[in-house]
Amino acid sequence: MTKLLLNPASKVYLRGLERELGVSSNTVRLELNKLNEMHLIKVQVDPDNTKVKHYAVNTAHPMFSSLRGIIMQFVGLDQIIEQVIDKLGNVEKVYLTGDLAEGKDSPFVDLVLIGDVDKDYLYQLIQKAEGLIPQKKIRVAVYASQEQHTFLDNFNGPYFHLLN
Repeated sequence: MTKLLLNPASKVYLRGLERELGVSSNTVRLELNKLNEMHLIKVQVDPDNTKVKHYAVNTAHPMFSSLRGIIMQFVGLDQIIEQVIDKLGNVEKVYLTGDLAEGKDSPFVDLVLIGDVDKDYLYQLIQKAEGLIPQKKIRVAVYASQEQHTFLDNFNGPYFHLLN
């Protein structure tokens, strides 16, 4: 569920979750069925292979925003946004990358910032934010606006838009 709440555009499937979590497919199926019954996730049948079902978070669910907020707090992203990104002012876009973008726990919060950023001030703000989330280290890559395509065209790992 963390993966889907952090990245609402992502989709998962039974066998992928089975491998990723290291549990039986029956365990995963039971949990997915419970989440589906609560309407927290939506089931989508793959048009190319009707035996494969993809699961996505239901962003229209009344609890979506609250649950996403809890996950953001758990990961520490709320503090990073509040202490770093909001105070920089010249940030156009923010992407979360790495393990957290895949919904996996990680000691690192990997971010890509797009915009005109004062890097000295950025690192001061990162130190403050890391003090508020001591279990995480923040790693940042900064691209100027005109370099955004460089990131999007060449980045091979998982990422998603955190802020516009």
